[in-house]
Amino acid sequence: MKNYFLFLVSLTMILLFTTNILAQQENAKEKIVMHRYLVERTFPDGLNIPVNMEGSEICLTVVSTNAEDNVSWVHSYVTMDKKKSFCIYDAPSPEAIRKSAENNGLPVDKITEVSVLDPYFYK
Repeated sequence: MKNYFLFLVSLTMILLFTTNILAQQENAKEKIVMHRYLVERTFPDGLNIPVNMEGSEICLTVVSTNAEDNVSWVHSYVTMDKKKSFCIYDAPSPEAIRKSAENNGLPVDKITEVSVLDPYFYK
């Protein structure tokens, strides 16, 4: 339970960090136009991020590295075998995502620009 609590606290820190970056961009003289992307990745040996402080530090490092290219990791879906992930990102371009992924040592199979559609879209 303690590890889960630390993990949740760390994820909260990631969200606050990302929000701070976006607020700084709002105040910048030159506005950065952000687009939403779905990034597909394959991990042949599986994606194994521990649910503890080490895992938290890994995630925070990814967020920090992404920020250098104005890339914001929104969230990810991981298959049950942990060999594929589908990640939602806000970024100025696919090139920015590829650069951040390379700097983080992460694979990129495909990047698709997307928009949000949910059951409440038409309300």
